[in-house]
Amino acid sequence: MTEVLLVRHAPTAWNEAGRLQGRADPPLSPQGRAVLAHWRLPQPFAAAPILTSPLRRAQETAAAFGAAEVEPRLIEMDWGAWEGRRLGELRDADPDGMAAIEARGLDLRPPGGECPRDVMARLDALFRDLAPLPRVVLVAHKGTLRAAMALAVGWAMTSKPPVRLGPDDALAFALDAAGRPRPPLTPIRLVGD
Repeated sequence: MTEVLLVRHAPTAWNEAGRLQGRADPPLSPQGRAVLAHWRLPQPFAAAPILTSPLRRAQETAAAFGAAEVEPRLIEMDWGAWEGRRLGELRDADPDGMAAIEARGLDLRPPGGECPRDVMARLDALFRDLAPLPRVVLVAHKGTLRAAMALAVGWAMTSKPPVRLGPDDALAFALDAAGRPRPPLTPIRLVGD
């Protein structure tokens, strides 16, 4: 079994404004850096290898924990034409259309973007490659966390997430010998003493 700690990057100005970031690459905000200053990896993950999304906000977060290797498969979902927009604005502009799109769950695909199944496919391949490790820290994005939950418990993304994570929480789970994520999915606090 491989122990995995999946950390969402610290906040950016776009997070604070409620904007969909996707592949856009804003840095951490001053508030995000202040939050990150209090985060610590719990034992035994403090000595584990760290892999990070290639996006700057994830790399900045990973650097606070130590040396990290960029892993392209951890990149955030491509939100296409919706990047930089707020979900509320999209819903207000076309309530019925957005409701139909959001009801697709794993098959929700923004114009010019990708769907959560695409993220799941990248993660599935990555998890198989990680299966020989005893433990690993992954620094990524909300879409990556959601895709990992879907892989682990069969969540269709048409209801609330199976685990509620607070702003200072990471997600811990295990990979079996074949690299399949397995429950339990456990929130782990990152705030140090």
